[in-house]
Amino acid sequence: MVEKWLRSVAVAVCVAAPALAMAQERGTAEEAVALVKKGAAFYKANGKEKLAAEINSRSPMFQEKDLYLFMSPAAGGALIAHGANAKMVGKTLGDMRDVDGVNFVQKFRDVANSKEGKGWVDYKWPNAKTGQLEQKSTYIERVDDVYLAAGIYKGK
Repeated sequence: MVEKWLRSVAVAVCVAAPALAMAQERGTAEEAVALVKKGAAFYKANGKEKLAAEINSRSPMFQEKDLYLFMSPAAGGALIAHGANAKMVGKTLGDMRDVDGVNFVQKFRDVANSKEGKGWVDYKWPNAKTGQLEQKSTYIERVDDVYLAAGIYKGK
């Protein structure tokens, strides 16, 4: 009887362990905000070009768990830096939409150019770590003429 119970517990642990590991690797909303604020402080101390170089080099300073920082002009235009996909840098993404038709890049600019200059945008995006399409919520904050952003994946 005890042996059967131990086997059941062992199976449960084996099944649950990957899910728990994945949950621990996901960034939180608080961590996303902190990453953006860290980027803003670096920007103010070192300038836009140095921040872009750090982000584009995938510096661990601007990546945590599944979070990464990206930077774009608040007025629109080519993406300046992206911590997960260097191929996006230099591309104008203004009309980019998710699978549900949400023009999330325009929403990023709307938030950046709002009175508060910061906030959250929800959309669907492939998880940079898993490649799976997931719900994502991205925190945006304007700094001078750009916005910095980092998003959390919420699952499917």
